Amino acid sequence: MKERRIVTRRDFIKKGAVLGAAGIATFAGMRGDASARSKKYATLIDLTKCDGCRYEGVPKCVQACRRVNEKKFPNPKEPIKDLWPQKTHDDWSKKRDVIDTLTPYNWLTVQKVDVDGEEIFIPRRCMHCDNPPCANLCPFGALNKYSDGSVVINPNLCLGGAKCKAVCPWHIPQRQSGVGLYLKLQPVPAGGGVMYKCDLCRDRIRSGQVPACVEACDKRLGEKRPLFFGDRDRILSMAHQRAKEIDGFIYGEKENGGTGTIYVSRLSFEKIDARLKEKGANLRMGKVQNPLHAVNPWAKGFLIGPIAAAVGAIGLVFYEKKLSAEAVTQREDRRKGERNGSADDEGRNGCPPT
Repeated sequence: MKERRIVTRRDFIKKGAVLGAAGIATFAGMRGDASARSKKYATLIDLTKCDGCRYEGVPKCVQACRRVNEKKFPNPKEPIKDLWPQKTHDDWSKKRDVIDTLTPYNWLTVQKVDVDGEEIFIPRRCMHCDNPPCANLCPFGALNKYSDGSVVINPNLCLGGAKCKAVCPWHIPQRQSGVGLYLKLQPVPAGGGVMYKCDLCRDRIRSGQVPACVEACDKRLGEKRPLFFGDRDRILSMAHQRAKEIDGFIYGEKENGGTGTIYVSRLSFEKIDARLKEKGANLRMGKVQNPLHAVNPWAKGFLIGPIAAAVGAIGLVFYEKKLSAEAVTQREDRRKGERNGSADDEGRNGCPPT
C-alpha cells in the first residue's frame, strides 16, 4: 500500500476540514486514531555495554542513521524568510555536520556523562511513545502512530509549527525553515518549515529489516552490542532480565505512558539525569508525565491549530488561483505575440493582415 505522496490542494483542504472536527474532539478531551496502542516493536539500549564508539570518531549508529536518512534531509530554499510574526527562523543547513545534538540532519546523537566515576554513553533519538502527545495534538495532523510502533512525521503535511516539540517531554523534533508546504502559505502564522526526527527506519521495518542504528551496532559488536530490536514484549522481557542481572534500572517502560525505546542502566536514571542537568543538556532522562493526562488544558492552547489549518487551506487556494491567473495571462500574451508576428510576416509577403 502506497502511503507517501505529494499533497494536493484537494488533499490539504480535506485535511483542514478533518482537522476542524479533530480540534473540537481534542478540546472535548477525546483522542484520535493516533492513540492506538500498538506495541509490536521496540528497541533495547543497554547502557552498560555502550562505549560510544569512542575510538571511531563518529559513533557507528549515528553514521548509519545519517547515511540511510540522507535522502530525507531538507534542502531549504534560499533566502530563508523569517517566521511571522517572530522575525526569526531555524536554519541548520549550514551546520549539517553537527552530531552532538539532534537536528533536522542528525536524528540520533550519543550523549556522554560521568556518574560516580563511571563513563556513561547514551544513544538518544525519538522514544516512539505508545500514546504520543505529538501525534495526538499536532494541529495539522502531520504525525502518525503506526501499528509497528513507529511515530512518523509526514513532511508533505507538516507546517513546522513546532507544537510536537512543545508537547514532547524530551523535545525531540527539530525544525528546518525554508522548506515544505509553509513556503506556499507565507506569511500565515501557523508554522515555519518542517519538523524532523527519527522515524524508526519505518521503510526498513516494512521490508523486514531492522533500524540502521541497530544493524550498525550488531555489525560492530555482535552479541555484545548494546542495541537490540524486536517484538516489544520480548524487548521488555530482555530489559527486566538484564536489570535483574546487574541490579539495575529501566527507563522508557512507563515514562510518558510507555515508549518503544527501553533503556537499562546499572546506575539510577535520577543520577544520570542530574548529571545531564548539570551539563546543561537539552535531552534529559527525568520522570515525565504524558500531557494527554491533562488534555483539556493543552487543548485550549491548541484550539487555534485547526483554525490556522483552515486559514492555510484558504491561503493555498488563493495562492494556486494566483498562479493560474498568471499562467493564463502569460498564455494570452504569447498568443498575441504570435498573432502579431504572423501579421508582420504576411505583410512582408504582400498579403494584407486579417
